[in-house]
Amino acid sequence: MGSEDTGTEPTPGHPRPTRRGLLGALGAGLAGAAIGGAGSAAVVSASFDTGNQGSARGVVPFHGTHQAGIITPAQDRLHFAAFNMLPNVGREGLIKLLRDWTEAAALLTAGKPVGAGAAPENALLPPDDTGEALGLGAGHLTITFGLGRTLFVPADETTGEDPYGIRHRLPAAFEPLPSFAFDLLDATQSGGDLCVQACADDPQIAVHAIRNLSRIAAGRAHLAWSQLGFGRTASTSREQDTPRNLFGFKDGTANVMAQDTRALNRDIWVGSEAPGWMQGGSYLVARKIQMTIETWDRASLGEQERIIGRTKIEGGPLSGGTEFEAPDFSAERGGAPAIDVEAHVRLAHPENNGGVQMLRRGYNYVDGSNGLGQLGAGLFFICFQKTPETFVTVQRSLKPDLLNEYIRHIASGLWAIPGGIRQGEFVAQALFD
Repeated sequence: MGSEDTGTEPTPGHPRPTRRGLLGALGAGLAGAAIGGAGSAAVVSASFDTGNQGSARGVVPFHGTHQAGIITPAQDRLHFAAFNMLPNVGREGLIKLLRDWTEAAALLTAGKPVGAGAAPENALLPPDDTGEALGLGAGHLTITFGLGRTLFVPADETTGEDPYGIRHRLPAAFEPLPSFAFDLLDATQSGGDLCVQACADDPQIAVHAIRNLSRIAAGRAHLAWSQLGFGRTASTSREQDTPRNLFGFKDGTANVMAQDTRALNRDIWVGSEAPGWMQGGSYLVARKIQMTIETWDRASLGEQERIIGRTKIEGGPLSGGTEFEAPDFSAERGGAPAIDVEAHVRLAHPENNGGVQMLRRGYNYVDGSNGLGQLGAGLFFICFQKTPETFVTVQRSLKPDLLNEYIRHIASGLWAIPGGIRQGEFVAQALFD
C-alpha cells in the first residue's frame, strides 16, 4: 500500500534476519497517507556507499552527508519514538540534549555501549548502558533524528514565544499537515517536539536504542509515545525483494530506491530552497493506519485485487504484466477500466499526482487484540519527501480510495529531518550556529 513511485526493479538477495521474531511480531506500541536543492550525483552516491549500506560487521556508519535510516536498505524492525521538551529547558538545554543524543547514537550504531557501559566501576552507581543488547552486535542499527514544528512555533502561534531562539530559522515549507478525510487521530499518539526512528535487524537492538536515549533525555524531554514495527513494508534498495503488508499484497513495488540519484535529488533531499541546516535533509511523515483485518479477510480475492489494482500473488497491475510493469490506466477489460478508477494504485500513482514521489519506509504492527478477538493491527506508515506538500497532494488524491473502507488513520506526525551529521558535530548543529 502506498505511493506508486517510479523506480527500477529490485533484485533479491538481501538477507532477512529472523532472531527474536516473536518480539517483533508482537510489537506493542504506546502510539496513520497511503498504504499499499539538489546535490550532485557524486555526493548522493558517496553517501550511499559510506553511510547507508553497512559493513560485514553489521555497522551502518552514523556520520555522512545525509542521516542514515532514510536510503539505508530497510531493516526488518523498528522502534519509533516521539518526545516533548519539558518546560523551562531553554535553548542551551536543547543543544545539550542533542549533543548527548548524537554522542550516544554514534556509539549505539557502532554496536558499542553508552558511556561507561553496563558495568560501572562503582557498583553503587546505576549503569550508563541498560545492557539488554550486550552480545547482539550493531545489527545494522540506524538512528534518525527529527525536529517538530512546535520547537520553532508553539501550539499557540499568537504568543510570539521562542524558547529556543530558532523561530526565525523555520523553513517556509514546514507547515502543519491539514486535516484529511476519514482521520480519526488520537492526539496522545501524534506529533512531538522531537522524533527518533531506530531501525535494526533485531527488535531488541532497536528497543535498546530508544530506551537509552530516553534515559539520557531525563529532565529535559520525556517520551510522549512510541511504536514498535516489524516486517518492513517497503524496499529502499534494489538488492531487496518486495515485502507484503498485512493485507497480503506486495507493498512499495515502485518505491524510490537508494540508487535512484535523480529521484532522490528531485523529490527526497532538501536543497538550496531551505535554510542551510535543512539542506541534505528531508521531511518525515508518520501515520499509524489501523487495518480492519477481519472485514478484509471476508472480501473475495477479486474484490481485494480490484481495490488495490494489482494481482495478489504476482503483484502485477490489473492492466497486465509482471510486478514491475508500469500500470496502463487506459487499458480496458470488458468495456470497463482494467484498473478501477478508485483503485489505490491509480489514485496514488505519480501520473495522477503531478509526478510527485516519496520514499516510503513503513512497518507492520500488531498491538494485541480487543475483547471481540479483533486484532489491533495495521501499518505504521513512514515516508520521506523534499516538502510536506508532496504527502498532502497524494493523501488528498486518496479521498475516494476504495481502500478507505478497510483502514483508519489513527495517529499522525510531521518532522523536519536535518541534513547529515559530520564527525565532531551534533545533529542540527547548523540550526544553532
